[in-house]
Amino acid sequence: MNRRWPRPGPRVVVTLSLVLLAAACADEGATGGAQPQGSSLQVTLGTKDFPEQFLLGELYKQALAVKGYKVTLEKNIGSTEVIDKALTSREIDAYPEYLGVALSVAGRRETVTGSAQETYDLARRFYEGRGQAISEPTPFSNVDAVATTKFFAQQHGLRTLRDLRKLKRFTLGARPEFEARFQGLEGLQQVYGLTNAEFKSITIGAQYAALDAGDVQAANVFSTDGQLAGGDYAVLEDPEHLFGYQHVALVIHKDKLDALGGAEFMAVVNAVNRQLTANAIIALNRSVVVDEQDEAAVAARFLRENGLLGRE
Repeated sequence: MNRRWPRPGPRVVVTLSLVLLAAACADEGATGGAQPQGSSLQVTLGTKDFPEQFLLGELYKQALAVKGYKVTLEKNIGSTEVIDKALTSREIDAYPEYLGVALSVAGRRETVTGSAQETYDLARRFYEGRGQAISEPTPFSNVDAVATTKFFAQQHGLRTLRDLRKLKRFTLGARPEFEARFQGLEGLQQVYGLTNAEFKSITIGAQYAALDAGDVQAANVFSTDGQLAGGDYAVLEDPEHLFGYQHVALVIHKDKLDALGGAEFMAVVNAVNRQLTANAIIALNRSVVVDEQDEAAVAARFLRENGLLGRE
């Protein structure tokens, strides 16, 4: 005997749909929470043109990939002057920026801020005015600095940037954009009176060899450079805080952030940032620059050690 089943009514159809929807949500929850779907998961990150930025790009890319985001990483785009144009022209969606540099270069603010919090608040408002958002800042601050060999500093009694005025003339080696920046040679002349400096353009990474060879007497360095861990160089103090507060935040277009899930996306970035203390970033930089390890492998190891790559 053939049994004819009754056709389900509207209430049954709706209930079945809800069951299927709940099952789908449960599957998503098992992988770490619901995420935006399809092309909205795709994001293009850029970095500047030096090893610490390559590391930051890898850290964000790998941590985001674990959560299902499809990240295209464009490394070595250039200085703030260059990469900010790539951001505003939508060639990239986001990139890690040093907040004091953001104000000075992108925001054209040629004044010294009084604190890290003030710097962050000003940068956040600046980017909000352009339709962009920023993550939480990193614990570490990577400021521009001026260094000499330890021997040269001892020989001439150099402890602060102001002490460079003791020298009749000296050659300052730095990346090209440093010459015209307020947080650069222009500011050194205005704030510290270093009109005795002769500028020499040097690519990032070559400044330590130039110091060792005596091609320059002083050089622009980054305070988190791995080379400084060896103790061969003296970093001159900046009592006027010309070089500001340079904690890192990820800058991203607000509409893109919304498409990526907003708080869910930023939570991944913030989780990475919270692990980046000064000691951590110096050790990471040293692994890449001094020990010549691959930045992707260094980033993966750091994320794994800090529980940010999930289960393997």
